[in-house]
Amino acid sequence: MTALDLHHTATNPRPAPAPPQPSAGPQSDGRGPAAGLTPGGAAPSSASLRSAACGSVTAVGQESEGRGPAAGLGSGGAAPSSAPPRSAVSRLVTVVEAKPEPGAGGRRPAGGLPASGASRAVAVAGPEAGVPGPGPVVADLWDAAARIAPHVVRTPLLHGPAVHALDPGLLLKAEHLQRGGSFKMRGAANAVLALGADRLVTGSSGNHAIALARLARSLGIRLTVVLAAGAAPAKAAAIRALGAQTVQVGGGVAEREERARALAAEQDAVFVPSSDHPLVVAGAGTVGIELLADAPDAETVYVPTGGGGLLAGVCLAARHHPVRVVGVEPSRTPRYARSLAAGRPVQLPPSTTVADGLRGQRPGTVPYPIIRDRVDELIAVDDEDILAAAALLHRHGIDAEPSGAVALAGALSAGRRERAVAIVSGGNTPARLHAPHRTRTPAEGDGITVSG
Repeated sequence: MTALDLHHTATNPRPAPAPPQPSAGPQSDGRGPAAGLTPGGAAPSSASLRSAACGSVTAVGQESEGRGPAAGLGSGGAAPSSAPPRSAVSRLVTVVEAKPEPGAGGRRPAGGLPASGASRAVAVAGPEAGVPGPGPVVADLWDAAARIAPHVVRTPLLHGPAVHALDPGLLLKAEHLQRGGSFKMRGAANAVLALGADRLVTGSSGNHAIALARLARSLGIRLTVVLAAGAAPAKAAAIRALGAQTVQVGGGVAEREERARALAAEQDAVFVPSSDHPLVVAGAGTVGIELLADAPDAETVYVPTGGGGLLAGVCLAARHHPVRVVGVEPSRTPRYARSLAAGRPVQLPPSTTVADGLRGQRPGTVPYPIIRDRVDELIAVDDEDILAAAALLHRHGIDAEPSGAVALAGALSAGRRERAVAIVSGGNTPARLHAPHRTRTPAEGDGITVSG
């Protein structure tokens, strides 16, 4: 099959919807306790995923070229005010098998869990009405949108592949076209600009550090990046090419974060984690603001889930919107699904997956309660499905990295006939990072490419 060009269809962007006013009662968003959670048919096999239909890819709403960064975020009136989280409701969250954490004293949910590889739904109760959890609130997303406007672009929605022959169409939020090659620029910019520090330390799998390094170089900030074992060599090279110092540690993400925090204390620097920070979550949430403004009739949004910053941000953006929010995790690192099943954050051992940006071992302190209180479903996809989704995107002319294809893999495996949006969270593939002479998109600005 020949590669298809990426086309942008110039249409008028939809204005941002007016802030919804929640009604009184325990279900202010109008949904039943488990509304819409039953898939509309059996999930397709990996083989059917790999043979999914290919059509042309066109932009919906607006093009990224020629627009002011984050254009249209404030259209249609003032930013919505923060409101209390949704009242306590019971909804279903799909979880994969979770064994009790050794020595943690946790128990399996009533009835036990299915055999390895299986999944089932468990009830998750929301918080008491009017009791906010820690972290950002909805209004912080709008503050973030204004703050980061000079440093990001508003990415388009693209028409994606059909999940079913008769489905209403799947849209793709093209964050691979964001400056720095991923959505991470949003949270990184919000944190850096709000904190005003002249020395930063972070732990990152690559994309968050690339975003921070671009910002640090332009703002004259010293940056040290701690990388875990197994970090992508191309991303590590790109980070160093942007002027950041890198430190490699053995072990997984937990060891990386521990070393980064200690290093920040030693250097009298500010630690900016890749997801577990209110400013980072609020910045990531601007993806959700744009998405819901451009596709207000979307029934489901599929969100790749690693540290949880993007999923938490989308959950905040959708706090008063009826859209279903579905987090998609690699099957080897289902830390949020297992934590929700256990009723508390649990830590998984280090693991490997082709989605190198989603290898987090434990839910973040900031994202976890936000996700717990709003997410509708968490699903897992295996590496085979992730690679198949990435290949499908490449055939559509979308250069997504495996982590960036996880949400599409989730949408295709769910197999629902619905108006859905899958977030293509990043496109920093080795080929893209190593191509010194390729044509860069306007979103990339001065680029992050390094000669190979």
